[in-house]
Amino acid sequence: MLQVRDLEVRAGARLLVEPISFQVIAGDKVGLVGRNGAGKTTLTRILAGEAQPAGGTVTRTGHLGYLPQDPRDPDLEVLAHNRILSARGLDEVLVRLRRYELEMAEADGDRRDAAMRSYERAEAEHVAAGGYAAESEAARIAANLGLPDRVLGQPLKELSGGQRRRVELARILFSGADTLLLDEPTNHLDADSIIWLRSWLQGYSGGLIMISHDASLLDATINKVFHLDANRSMIDVYSMNWKLYLQQRESDEKRRKRELANAQKKADALNAQAEKMRAKATKATAAQNMMKRAERLLAGVEGEREVDRVARIAFPTPAPCGKTPLMAEDLSKSYGSLEVFTGVDLAIDRGSKVVILGLNGAGKTTMLRILAGVEESDTGGLLPGHGLKLGYFAQEHDLLDLKATVLDNMQAAATDMNATECRKVLGSFLFSGDDVDKPAGVLSGGEKTRLALAMLVVSAANVLLLDEPTNNLDPASRREVLDAIRTYRGAMVLVTHDEGAVAALEPDRVLLLPDGVEDLWNAEYAELVSLA
Repeated sequence: MLQVRDLEVRAGARLLVEPISFQVIAGDKVGLVGRNGAGKTTLTRILAGEAQPAGGTVTRTGHLGYLPQDPRDPDLEVLAHNRILSARGLDEVLVRLRRYELEMAEADGDRRDAAMRSYERAEAEHVAAGGYAAESEAARIAANLGLPDRVLGQPLKELSGGQRRRVELARILFSGADTLLLDEPTNHLDADSIIWLRSWLQGYSGGLIMISHDASLLDATINKVFHLDANRSMIDVYSMNWKLYLQQRESDEKRRKRELANAQKKADALNAQAEKMRAKATKATAAQNMMKRAERLLAGVEGEREVDRVARIAFPTPAPCGKTPLMAEDLSKSYGSLEVFTGVDLAIDRGSKVVILGLNGAGKTTMLRILAGVEESDTGGLLPGHGLKLGYFAQEHDLLDLKATVLDNMQAAATDMNATECRKVLGSFLFSGDDVDKPAGVLSGGEKTRLALAMLVVSAANVLLLDEPTNNLDPASRREVLDAIRTYRGAMVLVTHDEGAVAALEPDRVLLLPDGVEDLWNAEYAELVSLA
């Protein structure tokens, strides 16, 4: 259970949430919603105990499971299987069991007897933690999240960022936590995994607070809504499901508009009457009282909520280039014994639109990283064409310098722009005032997405490589990105689970991984996008 009293949330000097009190108990399934940058991720970090509030207290009862938007950095040498089991301490028990088994087989006398006693104690711990049934449960959760045995047997360092995030989600779901805090849990999940997660959350009996821009997931799972209103620095609590919340929000807006119009009409009448009376000295006091009454009348009405600001996103005008600015020949990649893809050839012509499809783990992100020059292929290589200028959007935002400020990151991407010019561009992406001085590491996922997109805008790139550019975005910001994709005149290579993004791209070709087959785009491939 979570008990929150007079909690105040700030980002530097900026107030995000005025003091609020609430509780989340077993059976409460809360959707935490609001525009990007409103403070949702900051609030969940405070609830999880990973950040401090500006005021108030958070009391946590029972085991809390927290999935941050950006994966933590555990020991990357650990096997994915063991990382999931560590949620219940089973990983350490299994390591000890294997060690004692070896000692029993190799030792004799007193050493063997000691090993047998140690083995019995470890086995008792294993049984208490759920034993082999718990291991089977962990494997089942992982498989449903797109993590087969061949992936679970790999060290975390050999997995993609998306796979590591799915390992963390599997670990949280396996943990048996009494309360879950999930920040965009469907990121990096394919359609089947999202359907399974939806069913799992429907059956979950604990408390849940979830940030998600997936309306279908919210509609199927939540029974309360916390709407973080960035304009008023308040949280509105709705004890209802998603559809009723949307209806109530619409009704509230209409009521506020009506109340404001009525109050304005009465205030105008009072002010008009006061204006007539002011000329007469004997009625000056009465006129002043009427004007004050009009002011109180308007002050007592909440009025319409301000419309949330949206970043205005437009990709750069591409620099001139040759007919084929980028070619790749005979690309292959393996991680340890795991072969990802092999023998891939690709030619990116000027203005071409290519979408990369493949199941999770097929190497889509790895392919983009190789094309961007961030990672090397095992065989083959890249052939840059005349005038090539690359722009790369990484889904894990791992190209951002998390220790540097927003402004410093922007200036690093736009070396020919001064600080004032960079601030102007950042302002159009909703980074204003002190926001540009924040370290990139404290930004929410949506804010990091906006910063990374802002850095692309000033790149003059003629080949854009976009890896899940609509992840973490609220609906209004997503529409802006889709418009930017639709209107960009340069070449673009896109990896996405978002069918709307592919529709906006209007691809002319598709690259299918891991086979490396290139084909002309047709409508049948559109059916694979959400599954890929």
